[in-house]
Amino acid sequence: MIIVVYNPIMFTRHILPLLNEALADTPVVLLNGARQTGKSTLVQTLSAENGRRYLTLDDHVTLSAAMGDPDGFIAGLGGTVTLDEVQRVPELFLAIKASIDRDRSPGRFLLTGSANVLLLPGIADSLAGRMEILSLWPLSNAEMAGVPTINLVDWLFDGPMNAFEILPCDRTQLIERLLCGGYPEVVSRSSPRRRAAWFNSYLQSIMQRDVRDLANVEQLTEIPNLIKLLATRSASLLNFAEISRSSGLPQTTLKRYFSLLETLFLVYRLPAWERNLGKRLVKASKVYLPDSGMLAHLVELSPERLTVEAGLPGSLVETFVLSELLKYIAFSERHLTLWHYRTQSNIEVDFILENRLGKLTGIEVKASHSVGSKDFNGLRHL
Repeated sequence: MIIVVYNPIMFTRHILPLLNEALADTPVVLLNGARQTGKSTLVQTLSAENGRRYLTLDDHVTLSAAMGDPDGFIAGLGGTVTLDEVQRVPELFLAIKASIDRDRSPGRFLLTGSANVLLLPGIADSLAGRMEILSLWPLSNAEMAGVPTINLVDWLFDGPMNAFEILPCDRTQLIERLLCGGYPEVVSRSSPRRRAAWFNSYLQSIMQRDVRDLANVEQLTEIPNLIKLLATRSASLLNFAEISRSSGLPQTTLKRYFSLLETLFLVYRLPAWERNLGKRLVKASKVYLPDSGMLAHLVELSPERLTVEAGLPGSLVETFVLSELLKYIAFSERHLTLWHYRTQSNIEVDFILENRLGKLTGIEVKASHSVGSKDFNGLRHL
């Protein structure tokens, strides 16, 4: 078991068994996820234990060498290698493909990326059949609590009711979890002021480095403003026309910026489920910020404000549930797809999990103190 230390709290990451399994039979394994979710810490620890050579493209010398001669850089690496932040030099993927075509030994390359390669044109295709992609989201509630690796999304399909105990959680604890989110560095800070400082620094760093690396953005100030606007729309239907009016951005520019934020794992687009597969392509998606702590920071929610208010913001609670589902799906034993459901008459189910056989599990999120019969209308309709 690998226990990863974050300044100075220790967490066991539930993705680790899948990561080891993939390295045992696949030439290239990519651990994908937003910056600061713990990818570098995890792969450094794993590399040290397994004798892998570790290089990061956040190092200027390494970055210059890789950019100057991608093929020569890869050819000069012997044994098993870990390359951190590989998205900074996209040309490396073709060089890795050429190397793998000569030697398909399992576990040769362990890569990490802070940009979703599935959304980068041509990159994922270049390593089709040679690379397995795993996702590392911020810490789950279970990882923070240090509880055993029971996958809730698998359990929702066919798990026994007595598989685990659901511990009580009072309002103060719930508010703390919602406002904290799951970024390891934020979890390690107890002061709301210090957490806010981290979020500000995090977003500024992404604007100055990752956005510039991936896109030619005319006005860098437009992206932070767009993130703040999208935070106010988290857990709502994605309406580019309305967001365009509110932001003052042309829809073509808005969609380009949105795709960039998706690529950096800063926003998440949840597609709509429909019985007719063809209709799934035309139904409106929902938009989320995939971390409740980031959302709370951007819309300026505080413990004091939430403590005195009668209820909890539904969008914040729903965003938290979305983030937990994504984390469990990432290490699920099944191939699960996550959807939302909404009819033209506004009957809706917040989340739907679907397995490969088409079996569904509906999840309805309520932030109120009590639950009534009408709250199950969407699940009954489904």
